[in-house]
Amino acid sequence: MPIRFDHKPGLVAYLTAGDPSLATTREIAVAAIDAGADVIELGVPFSDPLADGPIIQRASERALAHGTRLRDVLSLAREIHAARPAAGLVIFSYLNPILRYGLPKFADDAAAAGVDGVLATDMIVEEAAEYLAELDRVGLAPIFLAAPTSPDARLAAIAKASKGFVYAISRVGVTGTQKSVAADAAALVARIRRWTRLPVAVGFGISNAEHVAQVAEFADAAVVGSAIVELVERSTPETAPAAVARFIKGLRLPQEALAR
Repeated sequence: MPIRFDHKPGLVAYLTAGDPSLATTREIAVAAIDAGADVIELGVPFSDPLADGPIIQRASERALAHGTRLRDVLSLAREIHAARPAAGLVIFSYLNPILRYGLPKFADDAAAAGVDGVLATDMIVEEAAEYLAELDRVGLAPIFLAAPTSPDARLAAIAKASKGFVYAISRVGVTGTQKSVAADAAALVARIRRWTRLPVAVGFGISNAEHVAQVAEFADAAVVGSAIVELVERSTPETAPAAVARFIKGLRLPQEALAR
């Protein structure tokens, strides 16, 4: 089903698939959805995650050490979709694993697994014609990253090519927790809205309820990744699902209090 955000702001929860195990990732994803996550981003572990900070790098290393591959992530996606079919499901990957798997086969298998969208972090919109054609063939939503440094012409191209939502990077740099939401984020979202009516989700550095409240003032959704992955790292496989669920529930507390 199409990606949607039923709350304001929506919550996108990123998980590194296979950390600490595929079975635990499944339980964490289901717990996160039940706690209020609208979309799960399943991160495909990769040996050279250049856009990610040390927290997700360590998670990728652990997942790869366990033998996690793209085919395993797609199988995991199928299980999560079967358990919680109403939740949005996005495969978050670097391009290399997709190309090695085979782009047409990946598109077919992702769609068959119930995946809604794909975010290939290093797939640039200027070179995405074949990629877009394959995703469109099977009804998958292409999601692109938009940065504060992107010129207007590039933002317009990203907006035109995107479906599902546009992922606005809150700051220049890699993923990781931060003390505050960068001032560039609101201005970037306003620029993106000039070219699309798609929801805009803000990520990179969003790690607590205060950040989510700030994002709610100007965007449709917040993407939380490193804070969740770090929480999983600090937990045991048995306690991680409940710990992530408590964290997800806490991210919307200020907004819920104001609504009352």
